[in-house]
Amino acid sequence: MVSSRKLAMLAGSVLLAVGFSFSGMPSAQAASRNGVCDNGEFCYSYNSGFKGSVSDFTGSLANYGTTQPSCYDFKGAGAGKGRCIKNDAASVWNRTGQTVRVYYNSNYGGSYQDFAPGVQGNLNSTLKNNNASHKLIGSSSSGSGSSSSGSTNNCLSSVLYGTNSSRLTCGFDGYTTTSGRHEGIDMARSVGAPIYSLTNGEVISVREGKTGSGGLSTIAIYAARENKTVIYLHADPNISVGQTVTKGTRIGYESWRGVSGSSGAHTHVEVRNGRQTYAAKSVGDYTLQNSNPTSWWTGLGYRIC
Repeated sequence: MVSSRKLAMLAGSVLLAVGFSFSGMPSAQAASRNGVCDNGEFCYSYNSGFKGSVSDFTGSLANYGTTQPSCYDFKGAGAGKGRCIKNDAASVWNRTGQTVRVYYNSNYGGSYQDFAPGVQGNLNSTLKNNNASHKLIGSSSSGSGSSSSGSTNNCLSSVLYGTNSSRLTCGFDGYTTTSGRHEGIDMARSVGAPIYSLTNGEVISVREGKTGSGGLSTIAIYAARENKTVIYLHADPNISVGQTVTKGTRIGYESWRGVSGSSGAHTHVEVRNGRQTYAAKSVGDYTLQNSNPTSWWTGLGYRIC
């Protein structure tokens, strides 16, 4: 359903569906704004789930403008193309190397929401269709504001779920009271929470499974540069074999596929050497197949939390 703010702006934008460049736009941004979210850019999308027309930026911007032809608009194909982005965006993708803060007001004021490097996510209920400025604030952030939809500290679980409202539930080889070894890291937020790829890579295996202890699901993403496969268990997949993903691509939703009950829902993340399609056995197997992944994750800039 289209929000009331979007309906209120429709009459003023429909006659000018093809946007013009804002005369005050910095030349670097003017040259790069093509409606495609390229590496190094921060991008808005008109609809949730990063769907619809895209508006892309290479730096901070204090005021988007409100009317054509002087506003910053959605330039990519799809719903919303040509509309001014101010108070009209629903999701973002941060492909810069810095945390980006989206503000409720122009000139970097009011409530805000932070998105870590690589995170793709929806604006929260405060900022959705109420976005007025954004700022690149570096590799970390501080201060108060609206709940974040992206890690501000590269905590592994925060980046996995795109929010700080997540937690580590079991570390590597953490099942001390269960036979066999736990060769991954378990993280959790809530059933249905989106999960995002922690690395770039190719999706080489997807098994959907079903809820319950007999229905294990598997997503395997091969990172060719490192010759490692990151395997995600128990999720409801939203990805297909053959797809190429980047850090921050949504790959599924938290579920309990292969877990006895919904109260135990979590995402098991396992790092394996080479090109692998299955996780190591966790119960009743005393052969350790995977090395401790901590040094690999920290080498990628993550903290294990």
